[in-house]
Amino acid sequence: MKIAKIETFRVPPRWMFVRVETDDGLVGWGEASLEGHNEAVEGAFASLRDRALGADAARIEDLWQTIYRLGFYRGGPVLMSALAGLDQALWDIRGKALGVPVWQLLGGAVRTSVPVYAWIGGDRPQDVVEAGKVRLAQGFKSVKMNATEDLGWLDSPRRLDQVLERVEAVQALGLDAGLDFHGRVHKPMAKQLIRLLEPARPLFIEEPLLSENVEGILQIAGLTCLPIALGERLYSRWDFKPFFEAGAVDIIQPDLSHAGGISEVRRIAAMAEAYDAAVAPHCPLGPIALAACLQIGVSTPNFAIQEMSLGIHYNTGGHDLLTYLKNPAVFDIADGMVVAPAGPGLGVEINEELVREASKTAPPWRNPVWRGSDGGVREW
Repeated sequence: MKIAKIETFRVPPRWMFVRVETDDGLVGWGEASLEGHNEAVEGAFASLRDRALGADAARIEDLWQTIYRLGFYRGGPVLMSALAGLDQALWDIRGKALGVPVWQLLGGAVRTSVPVYAWIGGDRPQDVVEAGKVRLAQGFKSVKMNATEDLGWLDSPRRLDQVLERVEAVQALGLDAGLDFHGRVHKPMAKQLIRLLEPARPLFIEEPLLSENVEGILQIAGLTCLPIALGERLYSRWDFKPFFEAGAVDIIQPDLSHAGGISEVRRIAAMAEAYDAAVAPHCPLGPIALAACLQIGVSTPNFAIQEMSLGIHYNTGGHDLLTYLKNPAVFDIADGMVVAPAGPGLGVEINEELVREASKTAPPWRNPVWRGSDGGVREW
């Protein structure tokens, strides 16, 4: 099977799908969404096609190495997102050619169902309670929420009490909650907030500081018993390496649409296992990205839990996780779990007609500017 065609489609709300077709007509789908920068990823596909068209679609690893290493400039969100979309599509093709799910090709199942969680928003206890009730009705048992939407470098300690109130309100519903700091809390306040949260025992604290600050995260790790999670802004095993070596992370969150696809994330997961770190892939994205994540979740021993963006978050204009699927039941949630996908390849059936139509009028998406009460820019 030779790769005959590679197409990309920007679709609402902010995703980019990749369609790969072989010379014998087999089609695979991937997702190379890089929120706010999809045009740059499209540009990266210009050179990627030069390498991939005409290549053997079954030689996934060889093509991955060729594209990654022979472009000279390696890594980063744009190049790795483009490679991720192609990689997912090639695994999809390989599974379809053999008539098996991708997780069978990764060594088989180590679990039959994948634990999942979803985001809830709101800066008041009543807001997160209402959002939490929706998630319970959808079948979730765990959620993630902002630790805080606005803290300065040095802010009133009284503002931290509001964070604890929101966490406890969600937990009172019977939900477990992870806390996402988004790297927007700086170390003087992060240390205080983490200590305050310890009695509440959240599932994890995510990006307590920005991931470029390895030393600061290591200092934070030495001050708390709470699990530290990060990784959505890391794009290869080499990016994760210093965190493993420093013992600064408990849960890694590579994004399968940013970190080189299934091929690279399975390697990152294996590295994490050697350092007794769990894997919880980042995925506030679309159905193809989630399907790829589930293949990792089913086949990875140190997998912990999977993020999914269902219904009330990351959707605009009526588009959500299930919009482009012909088989939306593949993501049905029961008791906080999604059953291992049984279909060949990634296990999702994409409505190609709808994708092509939606891509004709998809506007560019940009991260909204996020400012604090003092007017200063905050991390998204």
